[in-house]
Amino acid sequence: MTAGPKTSTIEFLLNGRPVSVEPAGAHTTLLDLLREQGLTGAKEGCAEGECGACMVAIVTSHESGSAYHAVNSCLMLAPMAAGQEIYTVEGLSANGELAEAQKAIAIGGGSQCGYCTPGFVVSLWTEHYRPDRAGPCQTEALSGNLCRCTGYRPIRDAALSLGSAPGGVFRDRLSFPAPPVEDFKFEADGAIFDRPPSKVECLSIASSHPDARWISGATDIAVESNLHFRRWPHLVSLEAVPELLEFSETPDLVRIGAALSLSEIERRWINPPHLVRQWWPLFASVAIRNRATLGGNLATASPIGDGAPMLLALDARVRLAGPGGDRVVPLSAFFVDYRRSTLEPGELIVSIDIPKPFPMFTRFYKVAKRRMDDISTVAAGFSGDVDGSGRVTRARFAFGGVAAVPLRVYAAEESMLGERWNETSVERVQSVLESTLHPIGDHRGSAEYRREVAKSLVGKFCWEITEAAA
Repeated sequence: MTAGPKTSTIEFLLNGRPVSVEPAGAHTTLLDLLREQGLTGAKEGCAEGECGACMVAIVTSHESGSAYHAVNSCLMLAPMAAGQEIYTVEGLSANGELAEAQKAIAIGGGSQCGYCTPGFVVSLWTEHYRPDRAGPCQTEALSGNLCRCTGYRPIRDAALSLGSAPGGVFRDRLSFPAPPVEDFKFEADGAIFDRPPSKVECLSIASSHPDARWISGATDIAVESNLHFRRWPHLVSLEAVPELLEFSETPDLVRIGAALSLSEIERRWINPPHLVRQWWPLFASVAIRNRATLGGNLATASPIGDGAPMLLALDARVRLAGPGGDRVVPLSAFFVDYRRSTLEPGELIVSIDIPKPFPMFTRFYKVAKRRMDDISTVAAGFSGDVDGSGRVTRARFAFGGVAAVPLRVYAAEESMLGERWNETSVERVQSVLESTLHPIGDHRGSAEYRREVAKSLVGKFCWEITEAAA
């Protein structure tokens, strides 16, 4: 797809066939577009990526070939499909033969009402064809799919029953590159969707159109559009900007492009700190991580965004670009108020930089109603270094869910310097937290509960690093 004038038509590969469709507008979801084509296997359950009924598979890059990734079609705006290759549950059979994932769920009794079944099938199918899979299918790949009547046991058994992916057209497809995400300009129903190919062009559009809104994975914006009927006159997608898709690691730092999906970060970052490994499976679901980005997670400036506490514990910095040029801001200074950051109009996050060496001890904790795929009540990222005598030379205590912004508790960090990790020092930190944290109570937890949770997590961190050092 080459640069050109704006169009109201979207062309992409759907179940192996090229299609050209005209959605109602830039805010039409891929789910609605598919159902208008008669592909009604994907359904709307929650419209916010929580239930998985809308799951489809998209072909993405993987080393020299490609991979199938499950994504929530209710959280993809239709213009995002331009130039891409997408499969729905109807397209998974070959020559009239059901896919093995479909057979396994049918034979094992993994469906009753059937409303959620297509979503489970698509997620299981993408896991079955995962290029680097060894051993049985991982049931974690089904996270983000909810079943209200069948129960999960037969679905789990179906997943564990699958062996290697069979040969044929779908496995052969993985040997070839995924379609590139290229420049695209779309306009319909008074709204514009731009997908420029460079940072310079992004900033030029924002300069000419002050009402433009950045969009990348859309896992947040699409919820606002679906549930709150928000509309933006001009959306600028960052999915085709190379500068925002970088991942690099040097002896001095790790640089993560702001528009790189969390799944892609996980695949590329071979030896991350321990708290990053803890954080990945606790961030939403697999399908959400296949689209969500660190840049988007930080730009929302949510006080309960899980990315911020983890990155604050690693002394991360954000690289910004805007009309006035580029600048670097410590993440600890990025959040200024509830849902507000230091981002200026027309400015965007280019990357997140994490300096080295990493701390000796790191932990990430998330307290929520459910362990997986849930919004945090309290999230915490902790890290520390000790010298040869066991005295603390660096401490970081970062929290989400205890204030209007994600924050580091500097007084608590300073109270640990030169001390040893023991009951006395932990009590000192907890005393600081008691006097400095002022959470807001809501239906997820009262202010008092959040404060006590934060204090207890410090004790847990102390116990864990003491055990690790023993």
